Amino acid sequence: MNSTAHYQPLLERFEAASFTVMMGEIPMIAAHADHLYRMVEHLRDEMGYAMLLDITAVDNLGFSHPGSSRFEVIYLFRHADFKRTMGLKVKVGNIDVGLPTISDLYGSADWLEREVYDQYGVPFAGHPTLKRILNHLEFVGHPLRKDYEITQGQYCTQTQDMMDEMKPLLDARGLEMERDNLMILNLGPSHPASHGTIRTLAALDGEKIVAGASEIGYLHRGFEKSCENHTYNQIIPYTDRLNYCSALMNNIAFAKTVEEMMGLTLPDRGIFIRVILAELSRVIDHLVCLAAGLLDMGGQTNYWYLFNPRNDAYDFLSKLTGARLTNSYMRIGGMTHDLYEGWERDLENVLKKVDKGIAESLQMIEHNRIFQDRLLNVSPVSAAEAIDHGFTGPNLRASGVPYDLRFASPHYYYDTFDFDMVVGSVGDTYDRLMVRFEEMLQSMRIIRQAAKNIPGGPINVPHHAVTMPPKKAVYTTIEGAMNQFKLVYEGVKVPRGEHYGAFEAANGELGFYIVSDGSGTPYKVKVRAPSFLHMAAYPKIIEGYQVGDAILTLGSLNIIAGEMDR
Repeated sequence: MNSTAHYQPLLERFEAASFTVMMGEIPMIAAHADHLYRMVEHLRDEMGYAMLLDITAVDNLGFSHPGSSRFEVIYLFRHADFKRTMGLKVKVGNIDVGLPTISDLYGSADWLEREVYDQYGVPFAGHPTLKRILNHLEFVGHPLRKDYEITQGQYCTQTQDMMDEMKPLLDARGLEMERDNLMILNLGPSHPASHGTIRTLAALDGEKIVAGASEIGYLHRGFEKSCENHTYNQIIPYTDRLNYCSALMNNIAFAKTVEEMMGLTLPDRGIFIRVILAELSRVIDHLVCLAAGLLDMGGQTNYWYLFNPRNDAYDFLSKLTGARLTNSYMRIGGMTHDLYEGWERDLENVLKKVDKGIAESLQMIEHNRIFQDRLLNVSPVSAAEAIDHGFTGPNLRASGVPYDLRFASPHYYYDTFDFDMVVGSVGDTYDRLMVRFEEMLQSMRIIRQAAKNIPGGPINVPHHAVTMPPKKAVYTTIEGAMNQFKLVYEGVKVPRGEHYGAFEAANGELGFYIVSDGSGTPYKVKVRAPSFLHMAAYPKIIEGYQVGDAILTLGSLNIIAGEMDR
């Protein structure tokens, strides 16, 4: 469906548009800024592109294209069938004017446009709250511009009261602080129930939340700026620190995207190892989410039932990779080394303990009236709302939308494994937690099948320009020594072009939009972090519920600050 014919009516209606195809066969349409809003409206209403996946920008300073402007804004859309993806590329002719907002067309555009404004300085006319989101309000300049020095640090000395966001919300609801006897409450950031890095300002009528606004950026490390100054393999340890509850999945998602740009296919044994570790990481991530969520309810016994098996899983990963939390085990074209002798026995022991922990926890909560009263019909998100907010992963499936990249876009032989997609119905806090319980069981089905059928053979692609030579060759031959030197010093060379690659991570669709200039260092990396979009919806879906409900809702969304703040 990526032929020009499919998009011909759009191209004819908006004459300034031109059609190209990104690496990876994703269509990209270059659009004029004057046509942007109407084109997006047409894509949504007439062509069925129901989800806005991401918005980012490219600073072309020093990376010129024929006829390009300095700044281009990239929009990525997903069709309602969840099988087609397409992009729009819009030149920013005048940086002071910017582009029109599309936040009234897609709810996910609200924070995504704020991020582009914050990082690149591109304004969006008509945006309801165009202000910084990742960097603090005292920050000067825009860090992802190419002329911003990576070593330049800026300290924050003042907090913001966030009333510039809260007051319009109250006005829209016809509320006044004094007249309606409302109280403003800070939830976080320095509190374990708000993950220590998230601040939510809540306007309360008694215990009921009538309006909410969230502030993030407390863990902002500059992941994308760092990527522009490191080789592709040097970036892999940075990906560990995105969703640090399932670090290996970030490794795999990034490496897979780069490998797609290079046209590389891993040997079957390498693919099976990635599947085993990805699904084990999914289990670990869900264990953390559920254990912490139940602890927020006061269920400490459940916490240990689930958290102890997680520790056993980390013992296995430590034995395999040499690290417990941030593993850095993957490489472009494969991984650092093969599985160790006796790994099957250790892995099965971990799975048995996880099985037992899930069974014991469910026995305590599945028919527990307190558990159900606290979670059922709390902060429900309908299927349409979830798609509008850009939800993916368990949070989207909890709302009844059967979308999973392992089914919609099969890769790594996922279509050969026997497992089920887990889908909820109401999209409330209960569904979001219970979907994860069942997903762990499905992941363990995949792991056991992959472990049983894993083939022998190499784990890395047999390509000297990609894979490190054996140490023996490095120490005994000039060819091996030079091969290693060039790979370490220059990095893996990725063909010039742009590509969006996605992976079904534990929290949802983890995507990487990468622009390569042909060198061993990416010109641009943008991470499509699922937690960022889930967090954007959080202050909206807690309205009408109590403070205690808001804490459990946050836990059910499983916001991971590392990938949200980047």
